[in-house]
Amino acid sequence: MSTNELLTGKRLIGRVAFSVMLLAAVMFVCSLTGAESVSLKKAFGSVSTTGAINPDYEIFMQVRVPRIVLAAIVGAALACSGVVFQGLLRNPLADPYILGISSGAGLGAVIAVISGFNWMLWGRSPIAVFAFLGALGTVWLVWLIGRLAGRSNVTSLLLAGVVVNAFFSAIIMFLTSIARSDQIFSTIFWLMGNITEEEWFILWLSGGCVITGVIALFYISPQLNVISFGQDDARSMGINTPAVQTIAFAVAAAITAVAVSLSGLIGFVGLIVPHGVRLVFGPDHRQLLPVSAIVGAIFLVACDTAARIVVAPAQLPVGVVTAIVGGPFFLVLLIRHTRKVGWLAK
Repeated sequence: MSTNELLTGKRLIGRVAFSVMLLAAVMFVCSLTGAESVSLKKAFGSVSTTGAINPDYEIFMQVRVPRIVLAAIVGAALACSGVVFQGLLRNPLADPYILGISSGAGLGAVIAVISGFNWMLWGRSPIAVFAFLGALGTVWLVWLIGRLAGRSNVTSLLLAGVVVNAFFSAIIMFLTSIARSDQIFSTIFWLMGNITEEEWFILWLSGGCVITGVIALFYISPQLNVISFGQDDARSMGINTPAVQTIAFAVAAAITAVAVSLSGLIGFVGLIVPHGVRLVFGPDHRQLLPVSAIVGAIFLVACDTAARIVVAPAQLPVGVVTAIVGGPFFLVLLIRHTRKVGWLAK
């Protein structure tokens, strides 16, 4: 498939529709895959009049489907955010955690674990709530430092993100070193990234937030196309680059924070999925954003299914699976990118 072909509305709708159908097929297959076999006929074929528990129905509707839906939501958020950060920062190695979101969320989670809080907010544990607040707070801090240093300059944002990430990571290591053994286990398990079953209210709420964010980013995708070629070119075409950058960064950071609060830190989804979609369909953000979101959902659903069955009945953190898959890809990308820009140092 040529990446230089003209993108039309009909072609865009066709690609998105095909991606959605592929996602539905993958989710259906994964819902039937696991350590325990599930029969849809037994789960929905008859209604029990004795009040007995239907194990097939319970496994399918109460365990697997919510977990698969959650994986799809998180994968879509991370992949879409990766598209935004790679485009705005003009850096193929950027990912959703580039602005220190991971360290901020991790610090919030560690504080929640060490503090011993056991309350619930809308069905969410303190770890999820503190991780969400930590991620958003870190983005705000990095953005503020970037504005003070260089008037929203992209380089200033990157440097601020690196410094804040290193500082918060040091605090995380300090708090982990003084925590109890059971607290350390909870912290490490969360930091590795993990998909678990969630209540439907949380799934509807988080899914609505992510879909709204993807739609908002799609609305400004023509401006993102121009900005990806450089801010000077964008300004010459009359685009308000600071406003577009602010909106894009804010939306991408918000849906990343939602994803982090739901699943912990899952790496490489926002790195490899946008590049894969870009290689197949081209760099136009009008299709790159929605298709990457859908492919990201497919990728994480598949990885989480593998995490459930590889060492069954035990389960791997899904972050381990994405790292195993994404690590080699990242190295290849790093080598290619270094060779491409190596002449700049000469």
